[in-house]
Amino acid sequence: MKRTPQYTIIAAVLGVMLLFSQPAWAKDMREIRIETRKIEESMKQKAAAELSAAQKAASESRRQILADRSRLNRAIADLKQRITAVNVELKALKSENEGLATQESQLAAKLDDAQGTIQELSGVIRMNAKDIRSLLDDSFLTGVYHPDTQFLSTMTDSSVIPGMAQIKAMSDLLFDQIDQGGSVSLETGTIVNRKGKAQESKILIIGAFTGAYRTGGESGFLNYAHGEKKLYALSKLPTSAMQKQLTRYMEGKSDAVPMDISRGGALNQLIHDLSLMDQIPKGGPIVWPIIAILALGALITLERIFFILRRRISLETVCSKIETQAGDQNWNACAATCDQYSKNPVIRVIRSGVDSRDLPREDMENAVQEAILKEIPPMERFLSTMGMLAAIAPLLGLLGTVTGMIDTFHVITMHGTGDPRMMSGGISEALVTTMLGLSVAIPIMLSHTLLSRSVENSVGMMEEKAMALINIVQKFKGA
Repeated sequence: MKRTPQYTIIAAVLGVMLLFSQPAWAKDMREIRIETRKIEESMKQKAAAELSAAQKAASESRRQILADRSRLNRAIADLKQRITAVNVELKALKSENEGLATQESQLAAKLDDAQGTIQELSGVIRMNAKDIRSLLDDSFLTGVYHPDTQFLSTMTDSSVIPGMAQIKAMSDLLFDQIDQGGSVSLETGTIVNRKGKAQESKILIIGAFTGAYRTGGESGFLNYAHGEKKLYALSKLPTSAMQKQLTRYMEGKSDAVPMDISRGGALNQLIHDLSLMDQIPKGGPIVWPIIAILALGALITLERIFFILRRRISLETVCSKIETQAGDQNWNACAATCDQYSKNPVIRVIRSGVDSRDLPREDMENAVQEAILKEIPPMERFLSTMGMLAAIAPLLGLLGTVTGMIDTFHVITMHGTGDPRMMSGGISEALVTTMLGLSVAIPIMLSHTLLSRSVENSVGMMEEKAMALINIVQKFKGA
């Protein structure tokens, strides 16, 4: 694009200015032209200089543009090379990414399996920790050796995965418990005695089954309260035979010792095993008449036994002697022998036969029979009472059963069946009274039967020996 010369423009401007300027007409046109030429020349020089500078600047600009284009082309070529390299690298990264994704899925599957295995192992370990803690809580060995079991509570937490150190500590604790449970030792420690006071005593540890103590002159079994981790003496002492065995074993004088292989079950049963005297108050008011019947039956039985024993003699020997004397017609000797053993009812009946020997046979038999009838009432005294008591005792027990069941149904009506302990009173009354009634009736009935049989035997003996005497007497009369 061509530029308009600056001097032309300036000349035009000056011409216009001169044309419209009123003083310009008064000047000399020659001077104006000269001046105009000077200006024009000056303007041409300036324009040429500016043109030269512009051309030079354009040339420099063109050179710069060409240099920039060259650099730009080189940069584009470099970028294309880099893009190609990046594409190759991207393709390699994509391939590597696919491989890593596959590896990640495989590792995720392995991780899931490993986590499942870890969770399963953790569950087994937590279960074992709970079992070991329960075992230690219930074992009286804890009250003797006091092992540290605090870490087991942490291991049972489902949010915590046990570490190897904890697992090893649990294993060591279990093996220590096994070692202690397989040994017998005699220790000195503190127990809570039967009065509820702490006391130093000898403690016998028989494996993980039984613990016993000896303090002063008392020997007994121990129980363990895991809440307080203390050893308690059982509130009830064992039998004297067991106490003697425990004492002898602790002193090293015996190889045998009683032990509870049920891990406390038999000892707890020993504590709660109620004697007859402990059960009697549970039967209610009905038990007292039953006990009165038992006492009365026992008194009657003792009185009858004393009655029989006081009149007991060697009857066969004495009767043989009397028969021999009667056969010899030595009636005075017969009377003397009868008087000597007159405490026996059979001998008294024989004496009545000796006294009536001179009477006819029929009268003599009547006299003997009268003597027998006279002896029977003392021998049968109180036997009917015993039979009545044996019949009343189970009826009273049945009455207690009925009243106990009535109380039980009353409790059920008032409070329902939610708490069985509320019904235990009526059930205890029902069962205890039945037991006592039968327990009283059976020995009384047995005593009544035996005493009645003794009376029958005595009566039969009276009749037999009396008839033998009558036959002897009548034999000599017939002769």
